[in-house]
Amino acid sequence: MFRLSVLLILGLAVSVFGKNLSPEYTEWAGRIVGGQNAGTNQFPHQVSLRSAGNAHFCGGSVISSRYVLTAAHCTIGRTTGNTVSVVGTIFLNSGGIAHQTLRIVNHGGYNANTLANDVSLVQTASVIGMSAAVQSIALGGNFINTGGATASGWGQLGANIGIPNHLQFLNTNIITLAACRAAHTAANAARVFDNTMCSHSPNGQGMCMGDSGGPLVHGGAVHGIVSWGIPCGLGFPDVFARVSSHTQWILNNAV
Repeated sequence: MFRLSVLLILGLAVSVFGKNLSPEYTEWAGRIVGGQNAGTNQFPHQVSLRSAGNAHFCGGSVISSRYVLTAAHCTIGRTTGNTVSVVGTIFLNSGGIAHQTLRIVNHGGYNANTLANDVSLVQTASVIGMSAAVQSIALGGNFINTGGATASGWGQLGANIGIPNHLQFLNTNIITLAACRAAHTAANAARVFDNTMCSHSPNGQGMCMGDSGGPLVHGGAVHGIVSWGIPCGLGFPDVFARVSSHTQWILNNAV
């Protein structure tokens, strides 16, 4: 099976607000299908990563006053000048505070072919001020096998539907790695590593362009970073980098 990045680049013509999207949007990214509109300040840790031209390309999570946690496939090859972190808004076209980037740290073990170790950090050039609309989120420190979780982001609403202006969220279920591998083809199951985690939702719901790097939250902490999936909401488990497996790397580099 093709990697999702190839499927999206070759197969999708995306539009938002009635216009063709910037090429930024054709980079691999997850998206939420079958979600709900987020409430004001419901996800104060949510970040919209954007280009210098203000095109949203991935999500992220505020983890401190200077760092955003996201996926390496979102930031690999990007420049600091073309990566902006927007915080404090649930809308793409209004509100929020934009922070320029001082430094991007991609995990040294990231593999673009398998999406192994799909973790990165964006250090903002200015301090992220905390408020009701902007809050850092704790790092999930324990290994979660099952349980309820919530994903959020501005990903597409469907394969041929544009990205929403309003932040979306989806309540989903964490499943075991064994169940995740069993639900995928053998080739894709080989990319479900021990340091990843999976969620599963009914047909018509799931991650699917614009949500990559965004958070999967359980118990008030970020446990997953949106990494890859089969587009879109087709009943296959979605795969995330497991934060608890990368906590030490995050702490060592977010300094």
